[in-house]
Amino acid sequence: MNCNYRTIKIRALRLFVFIFILTLFLNNRLHAQEAKSGKDLYTVCKACHTIGGGKLIGPDLKGVTERRDEAWLIKFIQNSQEMIKAGDTIAVRLFKEYNNIPMPPNNYTDEQVKLVLEYIKNYDPEAEKAAAAAEVPQTVTEPEIPSYELKPAYMKKAEARDYQAIFIISLILLLVAVGDLVLTRLIKAKFVHIIVIFISVFIMGEIIIVEAQGLGRQQYYSPDQPIAFSHKVHVGQNKIDCKYCHTTAEKSMHAGIPSTQLCMNCHNVVKEGKTTGKDEIAKIYKSLETNKPIEWVKVHNLPDHVFFSHAQHVKVGKLDCKECHGPVETMDRIIQVEDLSMGWCINCHRNTEVQFEANKFYKNYTKLHEELNKGKRSRITVDNVGGNECQKCHY
Repeated sequence: MNCNYRTIKIRALRLFVFIFILTLFLNNRLHAQEAKSGKDLYTVCKACHTIGGGKLIGPDLKGVTERRDEAWLIKFIQNSQEMIKAGDTIAVRLFKEYNNIPMPPNNYTDEQVKLVLEYIKNYDPEAEKAAAAAEVPQTVTEPEIPSYELKPAYMKKAEARDYQAIFIISLILLLVAVGDLVLTRLIKAKFVHIIVIFISVFIMGEIIIVEAQGLGRQQYYSPDQPIAFSHKVHVGQNKIDCKYCHTTAEKSMHAGIPSTQLCMNCHNVVKEGKTTGKDEIAKIYKSLETNKPIEWVKVHNLPDHVFFSHAQHVKVGKLDCKECHGPVETMDRIIQVEDLSMGWCINCHRNTEVQFEANKFYKNYTKLHEELNKGKRSRITVDNVGGNECQKCHY
């Protein structure tokens, strides 16, 4: 009987150790992906980079494996913003050179980055064209528009499976540890239970926090649009003011989406684009003929419990559109550059100066006026006049 009891204890301990090691292993894969070829992995990069085709949103990657050390490239591709914050000279220079548009971080492993670098190094444009011609049916299709999606569907599914698996295993491990500690008592050493419970709770808590922080956030979101509209062409090249199309930005919560009739102010004359030909502009005419609005997909979204007014920021605050939306004049296709988190908004309110002294609206802020006059303050920021009060954004 004692022998059997001892055998059960040993097996239970082995089970604990196995689940513990498995949990730690899966935890290291929180941001890992399913293995793909270098070509498949490079698909995400095509939105912003070419290999020998010149600059796009980011630099031309031809010869990048010769210009940069492999270890540096791996670190930069995995999270360029982390290197910029750390003050890496090359990373900071590249960030500034390419209009301060951040390269989205990704969850590639070192090996996956090496696959991408190998693909770039051995890239043969003629072979790519031949392979593409063999795969694509010889039919007329709409021009392909590069996608700025941060993660392809297979990445999101793989990551979701990892989180779910880790959470379930951690929960099972927690229940087994608590059950043995309170009821079965197969393992006498209580420190084993405590360690397992602590690790399980920590991992589950981390997953809950990460998932909760991600609710309502979609940094680097860039959905497919019904028409291949280029802000780079309209804003950058043709110098069209943002408020010409987004007509309600100065007087409403919402900036507004241009109607088909507004598009026709220009496109009753301009009937062909330099990059997309007649096909995309023809969709505007079709919308007008069928009296069916163009169903644009909103890119910058905030959670329902958040109040935001464009009029307050554009008309009153005199903020330039790129403060929140990034350098849209360089984007063929709009991408959400900032994360639009509460912390990001609060930091902006703390750093943005208010035109205080010459504004009659603030004449009743006597204490702040006194502090300015006495030299206790050199400026007044948005948070000084209530910009960070909870009810201003959450009512």
